[in-house]
Amino acid sequence: MATSRNSYDVLIVGGGVAGCALAYGLATITSKARPKQLRIGLIERSFAEPDRIVGELLQPGGCNALRKLGLSDCLEGIDAVAVRGYCVVNDGKQVHIPYPNGQEGRAFHHGKFIMALRKKALAAPGVEGIEATVTSLLTADGEHRVYGVCATRKNSGTETKENFYAPLTFVADGCFSNFRAEVLSEAFEKPVTRSYFVGAILKDVKLPIDKHGTVALVRGSGPVLLYQIGEHDTRILIDVKAPLPSDLKQFVLDRVLPELPESVQPALVDALNRERLRRMPNSFLPPIEQGGEQSKEGAILVGDSWNMRHPLTGGGMTVAFNDIVILTDLLRTVPNFEDWACVSQILHAWHWSRKPLGSTINILSIALYDLFGAEDECLEVLRVGCFKYFQLGGSCIREPVSLLAGISNRRFLLFWHFFAVAFYALWVMFTHPRPVAVRKGGIEKQVMRRPGIEEYPWLLVKAVRVFWTACIVFGPPLWSELQ
Repeated sequence: MATSRNSYDVLIVGGGVAGCALAYGLATITSKARPKQLRIGLIERSFAEPDRIVGELLQPGGCNALRKLGLSDCLEGIDAVAVRGYCVVNDGKQVHIPYPNGQEGRAFHHGKFIMALRKKALAAPGVEGIEATVTSLLTADGEHRVYGVCATRKNSGTETKENFYAPLTFVADGCFSNFRAEVLSEAFEKPVTRSYFVGAILKDVKLPIDKHGTVALVRGSGPVLLYQIGEHDTRILIDVKAPLPSDLKQFVLDRVLPELPESVQPALVDALNRERLRRMPNSFLPPIEQGGEQSKEGAILVGDSWNMRHPLTGGGMTVAFNDIVILTDLLRTVPNFEDWACVSQILHAWHWSRKPLGSTINILSIALYDLFGAEDECLEVLRVGCFKYFQLGGSCIREPVSLLAGISNRRFLLFWHFFAVAFYALWVMFTHPRPVAVRKGGIEKQVMRRPGIEEYPWLLVKAVRVFWTACIVFGPPLWSELQ
């Protein structure tokens, strides 16, 4: 039975990135339609500092969204490091990809950032932190509406169940969401996991370009990310295809270590001897419009519980903060959260308002991952072409990185540059020298040689296959994001 003590205007399940930002955003909304202060219950299993290997890089677009929410001071006092762009390394060569117009992102320890967000959210007017584990959503018998949650609190070694009620419940319990399927009903899609990030912390390492993330392209494995997250700490994330090898440490030593910049190698060996490699699945989950018959009334998914993209581009928090900016602004116009018809209209507007930025970052993350983690000869052609395309500089760097950084949301630019890379890769395949094995004096050597004209018929056939591969890479994520 609902009482004033356990009744709220809004419940938020999950005190992570999206949950904290949403709690603070809702606490600060005022309008003619909603002059009264909201009472918000922020439910989190544990408010202790979390320890994760992802969620440590915030792109410039995410910093801008954080500023709009009034949360930019959460980046202060946590030893956050400025990030000014990227350095992509391939076969010992590197290309500098700076953010445009001097914009900066931030990198930090995930736990420190979360604690700063929680402190800000819990200090906001009307927000109450509830340390409990949500076990189920509350629905009336035969009804399609959620009217709260059942949660378990721990008190002095004992567990007690308690119900919390609200006309609107936001589910922000992350990539391993326990309630995604229940909220979306028949529209539920399972996340697709193609690889894992294997992570460690390197101590006092010198990256190829200071205050720039490093992306190392590794043959026979996925890309490797490195970025400084503190004065002495640098995060390394190694993409490893599923299924994971039985001996991860040996895999890294044999396959990954030799292809990293020499300045990084000793620090990685030290990290492998010092700590256990940790892993995190890299999943893709396209967003499905909420508010219609396919989802339960009174419940809304936000953050990674609803939409995920490959973390290669570090765009997850940027999408989440931008989503909260748009959603909280739209909810200002809703006088009564019990009016689900009105909330449904807001969710429809939100779904399509977030599309330009969200879909751009989602599609880019999948397309870049397929290119950088090339698994066959056609993708290898595209990967080489992509690296050489970046080497052209100018708009070939400035415009793609503005999309990756969440600064621009022009999807046409993404389409244009992706297929420009594809055609340039074909040009490179026909005209640029490539390694060829030759035997001289009984010894086989690798030499660089341009394709001869006699190879052109075979290369034309291969060009068709490469272009078809490019369409397969770009088409499915584009289709999933346009729905």
